[in-house]
Amino acid sequence: MKAIATAITILALVSTTAMAQSPYAGMQGRSIKALSAQQIDDLRAGRGMGLALAAELNGYPGPMHVLELSDRLALSAAQKQRIQTLFETMKAEATPIGLNLIEQESALDRQFANRSITSDALRDATTKIGQTQAELRNAHLKYHLETAQILSPDQMKQYAQLRGYASESPARHHRMH
Repeated sequence: MKAIATAITILALVSTTAMAQSPYAGMQGRSIKALSAQQIDDLRAGRGMGLALAAELNGYPGPMHVLELSDRLALSAAQKQRIQTLFETMKAEATPIGLNLIEQESALDRQFANRSITSDALRDATTKIGQTQAELRNAHLKYHLETAQILSPDQMKQYAQLRGYASESPARHHRMH
């Protein structure tokens, strides 16, 4: 009986400790609580961070991945140059937006840390952050649209296969073009 009571006590302690452990534990040391170091690096570098998945996974390739696969897609010199230009333009557009987002998140974080946040300031900050996030997402998605216009239907199909998206139905693939 004593062993059962000890086991129950241990189980209660373990489950209490497990419940107290937050999935956010350790994040309190971040410089900007809402952004990981990787996210900050990605925003500074103009990387997509999955913001264009709606395009990518529905048959609209991104310029970076097309460039990575350019040899296997047999891009012509003209196609490669056009897509390289799109990629550079996308990065040049996305990087300052990402830097703005970092600053906005940092300002919001400081207001919470300083205990100076108000309801009005919160509403204003989150509205601006939401607008910047939408602007950043648009900056990535629109270049997927442009990239798709440069590739031939065969290259689009090859791209999907190379990226592991080949399970698309033929009817769906036909609708993309």
